[in-house]
Amino acid sequence: MKLANNRLTIAAAAITAVIASGFVSHAKAAPAAKSHFDEDVLSVANDWARVKYLSKSNDERQRNMDAVGAKADELAQRYPDQPEALIWDGIVTSERASLTWGIGALNLASKARDVLLKAESLNPKAADAGAPTSLGVLYYRVPGFPFGWGDKDKARAYLEEAVKNAPNGRDAHYFYADFLYEQGEYKAAEYELKQGLSSPAHPERPIWNTYFPKVMQGLLAKVQEKERS
Repeated sequence: MKLANNRLTIAAAAITAVIASGFVSHAKAAPAAKSHFDEDVLSVANDWARVKYLSKSNDERQRNMDAVGAKADELAQRYPDQPEALIWDGIVTSERASLTWGIGALNLASKARDVLLKAESLNPKAADAGAPTSLGVLYYRVPGFPFGWGDKDKARAYLEEAVKNAPNGRDAHYFYADFLYEQGEYKAAEYELKQGLSSPAHPERPIWNTYFPKVMQGLLAKVQEKERS
């Protein structure tokens, strides 16, 4: 069993997720060194994008994403009550799950789910609704019972929550569209993709800004082909 590739921008969920123009929305008191926190979160986000989009092989991608995973885990340990830190740990862990197989993939997906549930409980709107977006992706890409805990109803609920909380969030619209495409709901998927493509870019994330619109355009072409057939 191999989990489908997560772009959360969980990557992503890779992944990607991921992901607001105001990178930090504080659910609790801000960390003592706010600027350092912002820089640390952005560093993980850009490392995730670099490995996800610029790796030359799957082996290289998996090896380097594991290294980013260690960095994301450390970030979450340093800032356990900051949802943005937890969201990026969840996104990177989801991406790692998508790059491996079997029980190892399921264990990583379960770890990502648990950290994202904590982030969602702290602030479901943080990082352009990064927690409910990434949870939705996990719930529709992880196999259901008896092989896993995937659940299409939970996936839909989380993704609907995400687009409601982040109307200008590219990731939320893209992953909801991806889910709708998989369910055969092509007209609704097209609407979500067009919303995502019209959402603002984030200049502090140049690799993601370059590649993610191409991913959205690729899915839009597939959706429109289905609508014509």
